[in-house]
Amino acid sequence: MNGNTNGTNIFADKATIILRKMLSNPEKKWVTRDFTGDNGVSLGMAQGALETMEKKGYIERVKRDPDSYALLTNKDELVKDWLAEYKFELNETEVYYSPDKNILSKIKDYLKDKPYALTLHSGANLITSFVVTDQVYLYLKPDNWEKEILDLRQQLDLKELVRGGNIHIIRPAYKNSVFCGARTIKGYKVVSDLQLYLDLFNFKPRGREHAEYLKKYLEEKGKSLYES
Repeated sequence: MNGNTNGTNIFADKATIILRKMLSNPEKKWVTRDFTGDNGVSLGMAQGALETMEKKGYIERVKRDPDSYALLTNKDELVKDWLAEYKFELNETEVYYSPDKNILSKIKDYLKDKPYALTLHSGANLITSFVVTDQVYLYLKPDNWEKEILDLRQQLDLKELVRGGNIHIIRPAYKNSVFCGARTIKGYKVVSDLQLYLDLFNFKPRGREHAEYLKKYLEEKGKSLYES
């Protein structure tokens, strides 16, 4: 991903924390320190990202020391360029199989105290019920990947097949930012609407169709795709 203009790559993992914050509150006058601190980025990264965003025309910066600020003025172009850079396939995915019709509920119970979030059709369907599928896609961020995946497989009796499968455990490319804005829907942890849209947009089958339906569905409910 190379969303940079000889500067900070704004579509890299940590830098997208800045994009996600700005998109979640597009009317806000942002200052650099809004993006630093706990769960934020370094001062240097924040400054570099804002410079790149200004060069690419996504933001306007009003320089009135000490009252300087940045405004997001072209969010649609920002998201369009982000979609051109990001593909779900950048993630690492391990695929397993379960014949259990209640496997999603069992996964939820097993992972209740762990950092996970559903995405793609299995996450978006909790909002839209748009695509009939038995495929489960979830991001997981364990401390010890190999050990916890083995425990998960043993507890839920997930099979490893030569091909096929319906349980997709995803090691996120956006390991710092993918859970930004995650929430609980119908008892399940789900990534933000923005992350759902990013993941779905270039995904096959029926990803773009579902992404656009999600966007339209939220707009009809009076909600922006980018709200946290």
